[in-house]
This record gives sequence, structure tokens and C-alpha cells, in this order.
Amino acid sequence: MRRLLRCLVALLAVTAAAVPVVSAADPARGSAILDVRPLGGHQYQVTVYSAAMNRPITLWMSHPDRPAPLLYLLNAVDGGEDGGPWNVRTDAARFFADKPVNVVVPIGGRASYYTDWASADPVLGRNEWSTFLNRELPPLLAGRFRTTGRNAVAGVSMSGASALDLAIDAPGMYQAVGAYSPSPNVSDPAMTSLVYSQLATFGANATNMWGPPGSPGWAAHDPVVNAARLRGTALFISAGTGGSGPHENITDASIAGNPLTLADRAGVGGAMEGMVNGSTHTLTDRLAALGIPATVDYRPGTHSWPYWQDALHNSWPVFARALGV
Repeated sequence: MRRLLRCLVALLAVTAAAVPVVSAADPARGSAILDVRPLGGHQYQVTVYSAAMNRPITLWMSHPDRPAPLLYLLNAVDGGEDGGPWNVRTDAARFFADKPVNVVVPIGGRASYYTDWASADPVLGRNEWSTFLNRELPPLLAGRFRTTGRNAVAGVSMSGASALDLAIDAPGMYQAVGAYSPSPNVSDPAMTSLVYSQLATFGANATNMWGPPGSPGWAAHDPVVNAARLRGTALFISAGTGGSGPHENITDASIAGNPLTLADRAGVGGAMEGMVNGSTHTLTDRLAALGIPATVDYRPGTHSWPYWQDALHNSWPVFARALGV
């Protein structure tokens, strides 16, 4: 095993030969930053070996070249591997270029819910994303990029629930959470079925994640069930109605005059967001019942990236206040 891992590190070093490794360790001894590749401006590609998952993870990062807090942006169900991550699908790189915050986008994690799985999946392999994001990665980023120990996390669609769950998993670690078009009540039978269908699209079996439907793991990772543990965290929660909004317009830049794109967004994206809207209301209603403050944004529109870019912009003041910047 050690020989295999050393070969993996050597292969990564050859692939990235144009850029020297800035921090490395024998992966058999633990997680480590393997490579930092400047992309221009404040952007970097960072390769981190996760001992928990026994594989390298690529990150896109915006770093302000000074000590600053950290904001994770988690990708949708494709993990940023198919349609692209946050920095490709939105203006995140430009938006954060002048902001005093480290922005980290993990590339990967499709259909993983960015959580620790009960069992390895034959298709997805070993998923230990909570361990990676909450325990392995923070000290590595602190040592290399001088993070300040204040953190926020935001997710979209699949990872909206994940962002909330990460905060529940690590009390006090995150000062702010953003959930854009989430489906948070994952232990509800209808939502459990949705999760199964989402993961099955990628060939994965959700039973390997938290056990069979109704198992304790589903309730343990349900942000509605565990909403009380979000008290003291600044929350921004948004979802659309599923009806047409400002981005369901043939002249919208994201439609680019394509009527098929518009029809797909209105039909498929509208139906999906209508379901998400009801699920999100279960969370915001529960927070209200518990007296837990949250910035809530219910708006017209569908399940699509232009609205999540808008949500990122709208939630930044909430994050900035919580992070102290």
C-alpha cells in the first residue's frame, strides 16, 4: 500500500512538473497539500491528499494574499465534474477577487452529499467528505494560506443540505451557512426517495450512505430534525417558487437565445424547484418555531445556476458580518 501511495504522489508530481510542489508529505502518514498551482490573479488550483478517502482532491481557491477567513462553496449533484464547478458556472472568481476571504471549491464529490458514508460504494468508492472538509483540510489551509479560524459554508441543490449538515457535524466551526435551493428534510420518505433517485443517476446506492431508508443515519443527517443545533449560526436560506422568474427569458445571458434551453429550464428546472420549495419551507418553518434567526429569500424562478449566483451575491453580506470582514 505504501509503495502504491508513493507512486501516486510521484505521478502527481510529474503531471504538475511545471509548478513545484510547495508542501508535501508521505500520504501514508496523513493528509497533505501536494501542489499549489497559480492560475492568475488571486486564483489557485490546490491538490490535497485526503488520508480518509485515500485519494487526491482538487480544489479551486481564491486567496486574498493575506490572513483571512474561509468560505467553502460546495457544488451540485455532479460535484462540479460534469457541468463545471462554482468558478466555471458563476462569476464567483470575479465577485470574490477583491473580497477579504479565502474561497474554496472542492472539485469532485458527485452524488456524495459531501458526507461520510457508512460503506464504500462500488461506483463512487470511499466517501469521507465530512472528515475531509471539517477535520483534514482546515489545518492544512491554515498552515499554507493563513486562514483565521472563522469559516462559512454554502451549498446548492444537493449540497444545500450538505452545508447545513456540515455545520451540525462540527458545532462552532462555521459562523455562517448558506443553503440555496436545498432539500433539507432528507429523512422524510418523499425526500429519501428523491435522494435515492439522484444518486442512482450516477450509479450510486444511497443505502451505502446512511443505511436503508428509515435507518438512524438519515435522521442524524437531517437539518430539519437537527435544526436546534444551528442556533448561533448566521443562516441564509433561499429557494424559488418553480414559476418563471427574471432568468426565464429568451434574452437572458444564460439562455443565449436558445428556446430549447428556455423550455428545459422552465419545465425540468421549474418542477424541481417547486419540490425544493416545499422542502425548504419545512426547514424555515422549523427554524421559526425554534426562534432561530435566518435570512430567508423565497423568490420566483427555477432550479438553475443564475439564481444560485444571485443567492451567492445576496448572502455575502450575511457571511461578511458573521466572518468579521
